[in-house]
Amino acid sequence: MAARPEYKQEYTFSAIIADPAIRERWEKVRKYFFLRESTYDMTNRCNVRCEGCYYYNGEKQFAQEVRDEQAWLQLFAAEKERGITFVVLAGAEPSLVPELCAAAYKVIPHGAIASNGLKPLPKEIDYRIHISVWGNDQTSLAVRKAPDMLARQMANYADDPRAVFVYTFTSENINDAREVTELLAKNKQQITFNMFSAPVGYNGPLRHSAASLEKTRKVMLDLLTEYPETVLFSPYNIVAHTHEQGLHALFSCPYPRMNPSTDIGLGRSFRQYRTDLQWDREAACCVPDTDCADCRHYAAGSAVVTARMYRHATDPSTFSAWLDYVDTYLSVWVRGYEKGTNLCTSLSNPPSNTQ
Repeated sequence: MAARPEYKQEYTFSAIIADPAIRERWEKVRKYFFLRESTYDMTNRCNVRCEGCYYYNGEKQFAQEVRDEQAWLQLFAAEKERGITFVVLAGAEPSLVPELCAAAYKVIPHGAIASNGLKPLPKEIDYRIHISVWGNDQTSLAVRKAPDMLARQMANYADDPRAVFVYTFTSENINDAREVTELLAKNKQQITFNMFSAPVGYNGPLRHSAASLEKTRKVMLDLLTEYPETVLFSPYNIVAHTHEQGLHALFSCPYPRMNPSTDIGLGRSFRQYRTDLQWDREAACCVPDTDCADCRHYAAGSAVVTARMYRHATDPSTFSAWLDYVDTYLSVWVRGYEKGTNLCTSLSNPPSNTQ
């Protein structure tokens, strides 16, 4: 990676975007600033049971499941009226209730579904589909208790442009990432990276240490360099998600669980609905029951980092790094959005969290 330029002068925003490449990327990403997200647990059932699962932690797993399609249609219509333009469907496992996922798509056309990929979702639900990968098939069998996961996931979503594989780095599967990325590259499928972020009270072997964070950073850099057509990530994504400090310490999390303000942004608009169609502001978070101090989750970062635009608008290099992050986030989450070449190839330090 190239050394990052040092800037001594103060830049106006117009001076930063005077660079044609930066201006072009800025104009590309700003068209999506209309997106307003909320998340929805579609079912409390799952066909695998993984160690360290976010869903089966805390109280949300005990919410009663509403399976009435009309009730969900009414909820999504009310959400659209409230200004929500992007849905994230999760669970437990949303592919077990495809009719409810279809109800969401009928009302709100932008969204993503978090799935383990073992049961393919109908093609007419044209959302991004995030397929969770926790290592190669041997590691997945040990951690998720399911055989041949990657082989089945790749077969279910072969030649499906909705799919992006989300590789969650734990402290124990770092070396598996190369094998998985090579397989996906060979099959012309795409991958992005996530970091295991411990659920509250979890002290098991998957939790990261300073040494595993450093090792993960190196592997991510190597794979991003070697497989630029396969890996949807940027150097700044790597910095933000493998930093010794978690996302909240680096950027201040704007989700309601950590943000008491209801004035603007996620603090006002974001809700995390459970399977009984209720939500609790005190628990509302993109990945509920995560230990906030340990949160480096990719879903959290897509809002936590992107919400800090003005903090990054200090010089061309820092703003380019932020644009790369937003460009990555949109390519991972928004159907049809194509990621561009990263503008910033150096590892930029995050700006101070005091601005």
